[in-house]
Amino acid sequence: MNFSLDYRSALNEQQYAAVTSPAGAALVIAGAGSGKTRTLTYRVSWLLEQGYAAEEILLLTFTNKAAREMLDRVNQLLPGRAARLWGGTFHSIGYRMLRQHPELIGFQKNFTIMDRDDQEELLESMINREGFRTNNKQFPKANIVADLISYSVNTGESLTALLQRRYPYFIELEDSFSKIIIAYEAGKKAANAMDFDDLLSKMHLLMITHPEIAKLYQLQFRAILVDEYQDTNFLQAALIDLLASHHQHVMVVGDDAQSIYSWRGANVANILEFPKRYPKAQVFPIETNYRSVPQILKLANASLTFNTNQFSKELQAVRPPHVIAPALVALSTNNEQASFVAQRLLELYEEGIPFSEMAVLYRAHYHSMEIQLELTRRGIPFFITSGLRFFEQAHIKDVAAVMKFALNPNDEVAFKRFIQLLPGIGKKTSESLWNQVHKMLRGRREFSKLMTCKAPTKATKDWKQLVHTLEELAPNTQLLPPSELIRIISLGFYDEIMKEKFPNYDSRREDLMTLMNYAKQFSDTAEFLAQLTLLGEGEEQRSPNNAANQEGVCLSSIHQAKGLEWRAVFVVWLTEGMFPSGRSLENEEALEEERRLFYVAVTRCKEELYLTYPELRLNAAYGEAFQRPSRFVMELPSDLYDKWDVRQTAGYRL
Repeated sequence: MNFSLDYRSALNEQQYAAVTSPAGAALVIAGAGSGKTRTLTYRVSWLLEQGYAAEEILLLTFTNKAAREMLDRVNQLLPGRAARLWGGTFHSIGYRMLRQHPELIGFQKNFTIMDRDDQEELLESMINREGFRTNNKQFPKANIVADLISYSVNTGESLTALLQRRYPYFIELEDSFSKIIIAYEAGKKAANAMDFDDLLSKMHLLMITHPEIAKLYQLQFRAILVDEYQDTNFLQAALIDLLASHHQHVMVVGDDAQSIYSWRGANVANILEFPKRYPKAQVFPIETNYRSVPQILKLANASLTFNTNQFSKELQAVRPPHVIAPALVALSTNNEQASFVAQRLLELYEEGIPFSEMAVLYRAHYHSMEIQLELTRRGIPFFITSGLRFFEQAHIKDVAAVMKFALNPNDEVAFKRFIQLLPGIGKKTSESLWNQVHKMLRGRREFSKLMTCKAPTKATKDWKQLVHTLEELAPNTQLLPPSELIRIISLGFYDEIMKEKFPNYDSRREDLMTLMNYAKQFSDTAEFLAQLTLLGEGEEQRSPNNAANQEGVCLSSIHQAKGLEWRAVFVVWLTEGMFPSGRSLENEEALEEERRLFYVAVTRCKEELYLTYPELRLNAAYGEAFQRPSRFVMELPSDLYDKWDVRQTAGYRL
């Protein structure tokens, strides 16, 4: 057969073996930086040149960008040949199928898709309609209910199990949640609208309840290709298996070593057990890495050897060795860790590496606080992909607003910010309350007077709790130190609000603990609040979606950094309880995922890798706390890195 493309010269041996494999089940284990996208696009081209019609090929991706990129590449390789190929995200393909048969699952032809705001608005109306949020009764915000429903739908986990595992503080609301879910489903049908998750769950329902429809697609798709298979959840894997059940020609491409999203429903068992579900499946490893120097890959390979539940792999470098080995850097304190990172960034910049080619990666967003402070002080440009700058986050600003009002009872803006956190209080009511409060206090910290204010009936209980909290902040009108203010505000007033307002309650609580610890450096609340304001300034927050094209050092959680790469990478806070996280230490599956997260962090690096940890954590919750180095660095053979002792080195501000 004559081919338009020279596959042998375009691909390395392992890629070529996968691309030209015969029809059937295939698992491609594509290691970090190994050319996964290239393999998939050439596989599509190979199938087209083998005589497959474009509409007989289904290509499933996780992002529209990935789908467009692959289809564009196929069209470049074989102009015009991929025009009718079914390529897109799981959800876009689900929509395309459901659009043909909506009446079979109780919807009309002109059904619409709700965005997240629409979904939350409908849920909020159901919560109120069922009487779960009343003047005397609190209930979680609609965004939390939406997250709970979505996770259950995508993972197949029962509501009971999910509440026990992830939302133990909502267990007594299980019956209420069940009623809301039933009402929500009825509400969607009445509105002839589906939410985002319905595009998968309803597609699955359609094919299960109408085998004749399933048969149409099972016969049509002679070949199914799936990108980033390690990130699939229970529902996505079930859909793939259902669609592939006739021809059994499904090629899934992914890397079990980069499965790091279990918290949002991804199931690493999907990729690990693929050969069990498809006993005739061929497994194709792709291990040639085009990104990193050999020293980085040797360290990455070694880190994975401590995981037992995995496919064995060993990344091989194409690039020559780098002059500098990976560095393990122990610092005396967390503040010194931040100082080292900042100083080394400046040195690398002087050596010719642009700031845009450097990144600081961490396990959790709050780990970046001291580093953000230090980079700001030194004028080093940076942007953040893991969220807003630490002091710009809503929960930080909420707590700061209460502190500002406690310091200065004339601060109208601060009062109106936190008072609108209470149920039933909007802009108009906050104005009325402010007039009462301002008249009573006249700038004095006599907060007990506020008990006589007329708050809306719905907010009466919370208003009283808030007043009690304000009284605690200023006993005898003397304001307590800032760290104590944060503790009282968090425990006495804001913690319950966070549970009901934010889906990521645990991480926000960690942020407030970090803020409290940082505040221990200050005895004066006015100075502390001034520093928050000044450090929150700087260049405007830029979009995290174009990290590769931004100027400045990238600060990112490792989860957000997946798929990106930089010449120099700092992985910080490598201590037990921080990375790996404390929650993972007693669960082997969770610990293995944490180790995969470390592997992902390391393999973002092209040339210079710095692994850092503080030996002492200043301003910890109960004072100074000694830190044990992370097992992820202690497990590594010592010949894979150089130990740097910079504590007495000139040039570092330690």
